[in-house]
This record gives sequence, C-alpha cells and structure tokens, in this order.
Amino acid sequence: MNTNEPLAFRMRPKTLEEYVGQEHVIAKDKVLYRTIKADRLSSIILFGPPGCGKTSLARVISETTKYKFYKINAVTAGVADIKKVIEETKNFMLNPTGKSILFIDEIHRFNKLQQDALLPYVENGTIILIGATTENPYFEVNKALISRSMVIKLNPLTEDNVYQILKNAITKKEGLRRI
Repeated sequence: MNTNEPLAFRMRPKTLEEYVGQEHVIAKDKVLYRTIKADRLSSIILFGPPGCGKTSLARVISETTKYKFYKINAVTAGVADIKKVIEETKNFMLNPTGKSILFIDEIHRFNKLQQDALLPYVENGTIILIGATTENPYFEVNKALISRSMVIKLNPLTEDNVYQILKNAITKKEGLRRI
C-alpha cells in the first residue's frame, strides 16, 4: 500500500462486490453484473452526476475482465491517442487477446470527428468502449456510437452509500486504519 496516494485512489473498489451504490444496474440479478462476470462485455456509455462512480465502475470492469485497459480523457486527448490505443491493441506481442477496453472520461467533450474515429473499431470489436459523461449521451454522443453501446444511467449516491464508503475508509487497512 502506498500511503502517498490520495485516500480516494486507495479506496477505489477493485471488485464488483466492493463497489458501493448503483444496485439498480450492478446487483447480482442485473444484466450488467452478469455480463461483466461472464466477460461478455460490449461497449457501454455511463452517464450520471459527478461523484456517482462512473470511473470506479470502469476500473472494476477492467479488473474483472481479461482485456487490456486504456484510459484517456476527452479533454486532453485526440484522434492520435485513439490510434495509438488501436495500434497497441492490434499488436499481438503487446496484447495477445487482440481486444482492449478503452475508457474515455468526459466522452461528451470529443467532437464529431473524434467520435467518428472510434466507430470502425467499436463496430468490429477491436475495442470495447466505456465512455463516461455527466451529460445526457443522447444529445452529446454520436448516434452511431450510442446505437452500438449499452447506455447506463447512474444515480447520485444515497446517504447510506456515502456512509458505507466513509465506514470503509475508516476501517480498511488501505484507508485510514492504522496497521
């Protein structure tokens, strides 16, 4: 454990069982839970308010599945970054499965050209896209990407969720509990 890392980073869930909140989409009887556990993932667009767990859920998915995980932020990335991920994904030495998960935070910030650059690779299955946005994706994300993705709305965390997260931060050794 690296105590120099921020608490939020250290406490980020690593499994679906550690993930707090969003039971309406990742409870054990829900399609997304079963899809992740079976490693039968397709592209996903996660949308919800800041702090609801979009990035954490993407990380949990990456830890649960067998695919290589790439993360880019649409605010600072461009088509060249997408192409770099595609090239690494296609390189058998770097990625024997030939598939990867590309997590794009703030995907609504990509312009039409940048979103269009993703289409052929999402269509042919080279990448599994996980996009995160605080904006309604039906207005901000390319309709072709929407049609090839499962769109999942995440809700704000409840008081009980926040309580559980705080309790975990206090009691778990990677949190504030002294060893």
